[in-house]
Amino acid sequence: MNNASLKERDLAVLWHPCSQMKDYEKYPMTPIKKGDGVYLEDFDGNRYIDAVSSWWVNLFGHANPTIAQAMKDQVDQLEHVIFSGFTHEPAIELAENLVKITPEGLDRVFYGENGSSAVEIALKMSIHYWQLKDKPEKTQFVTLENGYHGETTGALAVSDVGLYKEPYKTMMFDVMTVPSPDCYYREEGESWEEYSLRQFVHMRKLIEEKHETVAAVILEPLVQCATGMRMYHPVYLTELRKLCDEYGVHLIADEIAVGFGRTGTLFACEQANITPDFMCMSKGLTAGFLPLSVMMTREEIFEAFYDDYETLKAFLHSHSYTGYATGCAVANATLKIFREQPIIENNRELAKHMAQATAHFADHPNVAEVRQTGMILAAEMVQDKKTRQGYDWKERRGMRVYEYALSRGALLRPLGNVVYFMPPYVITPEEIDKLADIAWKGIQIAVKD
Repeated sequence: MNNASLKERDLAVLWHPCSQMKDYEKYPMTPIKKGDGVYLEDFDGNRYIDAVSSWWVNLFGHANPTIAQAMKDQVDQLEHVIFSGFTHEPAIELAENLVKITPEGLDRVFYGENGSSAVEIALKMSIHYWQLKDKPEKTQFVTLENGYHGETTGALAVSDVGLYKEPYKTMMFDVMTVPSPDCYYREEGESWEEYSLRQFVHMRKLIEEKHETVAAVILEPLVQCATGMRMYHPVYLTELRKLCDEYGVHLIADEIAVGFGRTGTLFACEQANITPDFMCMSKGLTAGFLPLSVMMTREEIFEAFYDDYETLKAFLHSHSYTGYATGCAVANATLKIFREQPIIENNRELAKHMAQATAHFADHPNVAEVRQTGMILAAEMVQDKKTRQGYDWKERRGMRVYEYALSRGALLRPLGNVVYFMPPYVITPEEIDKLADIAWKGIQIAVKD
């Protein structure tokens, strides 16, 4: 087998996600044979630094031996069992571990299969809770402009990405959307905190006016990933928690992409010192090995559903692989690495090195901003730095960076005109330097007319 033969076979039978399939005529796919640490290797022997953690899931490198062994041990004993009426030790252990490490008050764990399903669980549980509390009018959700929460119908309904959402609007419920605290738009000399507080006025006004019909606010803490790694200050979360408490509205934190060390703390909510009513987790939970998600909530919400069978109060949401034993074993191995190694401390040093290695990007005439939250760093390419006028999306400047990076041994997959690093935590300073050099030269190529 080689790259060419596998590309031919693939195009004959497969339909890839997040892709215009005709694009593969111009931008050929890369068949991957194996992974090792931060590297991916194709069938022709080329190696690539995985700068995007394979869609943000990989924490400790490809083929991590500790996690791989935990997975092998589990499948030899029990791969999966129905989770209604049955249980198993990996699921219990994982729930116990998560209760210990998440913000205080998140005491109940409900398993799903992927990030979107965790969001769906939170949305349904919030609305159902208000019905049980004799407030059936609380059916609406508040979201942030440019937020993204997944591809299933409910998750997409509370997202604000027109390209993904528009074709399916007739399938979705209406939501209320407020301007984002995205600090890219702050005034010159205005701090992240000042701008985030200024933007919070919109949220306060809406909740004050509409709280009687609002079930929950949902947002991505600190970083709006899919819409260009746009970032904001933790003070927004702090104020939102107070507001939701004041007016009896649930707060749903979508930590799917930003949890498990990505933002400089184990969970992004920690930086605001808040506990949401629902927390959704996936991606890094299993370090890139298996699909699994978790929705955590408060004991008070659990108790609202706890009653005799005849009351029909049970929360009946389910998936075939709810409580997937092998996935839970892998997640436990992932959390064990966090317990036994100084991952967060090491990440902070790696984050500093990323900042240093890319500091000169800010001086580029076509880079409007270099922004960073923990192990997520992004550089935004623009046509005019002074006015921040962006490039026409049809020019696909980011794809020029992508092509150049692949030719130089790196998987950099820009979000539009935003070049970003979100690497596995096992990356070395030297590999960060290499990525920075590749990204810099790729940007130089991308902005040429």
